[in-house]
Amino acid sequence: MNDSTETPVTVIGLGLMGQALAGAFLKAGHPTTVWNRTPSKADQLVSQGAQLAPTITDALKAGSLTIICVTDYPAFYGLFGGDEVELGGTMLINLSSGSSTQAREAALWAEQRGARYLDGAIMAIPSAIGTADAVLLHSGSRTDFEVHEPALGALGTVSYLGADPGLASLYDVAGLAMMWSVLNAWLQGTAMLRTAGVDAATYAPFARQIAAGVAEWLPGYAEQIDNGSFPAEVSALETDARAMEHLIEESEAVGVNAELPKLLKTMADRAIAAGHGKEQYPVLIEEFGKFGNE
Repeated sequence: MNDSTETPVTVIGLGLMGQALAGAFLKAGHPTTVWNRTPSKADQLVSQGAQLAPTITDALKAGSLTIICVTDYPAFYGLFGGDEVELGGTMLINLSSGSSTQAREAALWAEQRGARYLDGAIMAIPSAIGTADAVLLHSGSRTDFEVHEPALGALGTVSYLGADPGLASLYDVAGLAMMWSVLNAWLQGTAMLRTAGVDAATYAPFARQIAAGVAEWLPGYAEQIDNGSFPAEVSALETDARAMEHLIEESEAVGVNAELPKLLKTMADRAIAAGHGKEQYPVLIEEFGKFGNE
C-alpha cells in the first residue's frame, strides 16, 4: 500500500476509547469497520462513514489490521475464543488493559491460532486521541509494528518498546506509579498547607515547579541505577531520612495523615540498616526490587 490512508482498519470494542480510536481513523481517511456487542454504540460512527460489521468474523475480514479495545483480557478471550472465530492471517493489536503476564499469554494464544499480534497501551484520555498528545505504546514483533506504524499514526504519537509483548503493559503501570506518586505527594503538601490557610490553587504552581525540578534529576539517577553505583553527589540517604522524619513530625503536628512519609522513612531506614546510608537516594531501588527476591 503506497498511501497509509488506504489501509482498511477494524475497531472492536466501542466504549468511549474505542469510539475515539475509530473516529480518529475515519478522520485520517482510513476505511473503518467497527463491531460492538451493543450495535447502537456504532450509530454515530456509521453516520461519519464507518461500516458496522454484523459479526466479529466479518469485522476481522474487513480490515488489514484489527484494533481491540475492550475492558480486559478475559473480555478479549470471550470475544475471540469461540470456534466460529477464524483468526488465521489476521493482525491483532490489543489495546485492552491488563498485566504483562496476560499480554504475553495473549500473544502466544494468538500466535497458536495463526494470528499476528501486538500488545499496546494507551497513555491518553479519549479526547486526546488523534492528536500528538496521545501516546500509544506497542510491544511485540518489530516487523509487524513497522508495517502498520503509518496507519497507527492516525491515533497519536506511537512508540515501539521491544519484542517482549509484555513491555507495553509494564510501561503502562510504571506510568501509573509515577502519576499516583506525584498526585499523592501533592495532596500531602496541600493538606499540610491548608492547615495554615493556604489553598490548593496557591500551592499548585510551587508544587509544579518542584515536580519539574525533580524530574530533571531522573537521567542522572537512572545512570547510577544502571551502573549499580550511588555516590552521594547531592545528598546522602541518611540526610534524606532526617528530612523525612521532619516531614512526619510536621504532618502529625498539624493533624495531617503521615502514613505516606512513614512508608518512605521505613524503606529508607531499611536501606540505611543494610549499609547504604552514605549513598544517594536512588540506592532505594534495592528496596523496591526486593519483593519476591529475598
